[in-house]
Amino acid sequence: MTIKSSRREFLSVMLPREDRVQPHRPYSSVALRGRKIILWLAFGDLMATLGVLLRSVLKILVAYEYLQEEDTNIVLCVILAVIIQYFYTVTWMWTLIYAIDMWLALQDKKGYPVLYHSLVWIIPACLTSVGLFILYAPNVDCHNLLPNESAFLRILPNYFATYLPILTVMTVNPILYLLSARSVHIVVARSLCQYTQKERKIVDSIRLKFGLINLVFYVCWLPNIIGGIIVWVYWDNLPRTFILVLWYLMATTNPLQALFNSLVYRRSRDKVMLFRNHQQAFGETTPLLPASKQSGKTTSD
Repeated sequence: MTIKSSRREFLSVMLPREDRVQPHRPYSSVALRGRKIILWLAFGDLMATLGVLLRSVLKILVAYEYLQEEDTNIVLCVILAVIIQYFYTVTWMWTLIYAIDMWLALQDKKGYPVLYHSLVWIIPACLTSVGLFILYAPNVDCHNLLPNESAFLRILPNYFATYLPILTVMTVNPILYLLSARSVHIVVARSLCQYTQKERKIVDSIRLKFGLINLVFYVCWLPNIIGGIIVWVYWDNLPRTFILVLWYLMATTNPLQALFNSLVYRRSRDKVMLFRNHQQAFGETTPLLPASKQSGKTTSD
């Protein structure tokens, strides 16, 4: 496949294909790279949510005194904290990579899977290990400080390790999707050789998908950012009820990322026929942008 056709294949990733049975048709390179990113994102969501579930079970066992050894509780708590933070950071990185890859596809540029994997698995490992090591070392208990040890210096690095990737995605992804959305109508018009009401609906559906992806991330992680700022600044003056409500909100929205991602990243089931003669596929005989006059042949998928 040449880079020249990547914009057309971008549409095949973002939009449903016509209702034709083609069981032996292979995925295009752009479709495959987008699908693989989503699968790795789903894997990260699964592992992070599993870590949250196991930590909840551990808390229940401790609360009901089924697990009474304090040292064991602390070690298990640290292990689960590492798993949860690492894989959530992985999901944030894949969310960022997906936006970058979609933007590259619109620019007729190839993806960089080796670079993607290097960044996604190494950066979270560095952030998680540094942040949690400073938090838990040397006695594997963040609540017991050594003499003359500052709680501020122990907690602050992990705050940066956690919230810096979230803020990066919240800042960069909307910009990338905005840039992509501005050029989507050009890609659709060139691929279909027209820009009628049907094409406008296609463009709107792609822009809606971009918007929902951003919205899901903000819904799931904005409470953490707000909570981190409020708790850090006003910790001594906050009522216990407020802190508990904030923690329950985060405990609810964070694992919901997996559910919401499964909804916004999936392909629509609506049937939209692409890359066929515009009179046959859409029935609107006066397109706003005329088809190419070079050939009377229809453009195949």
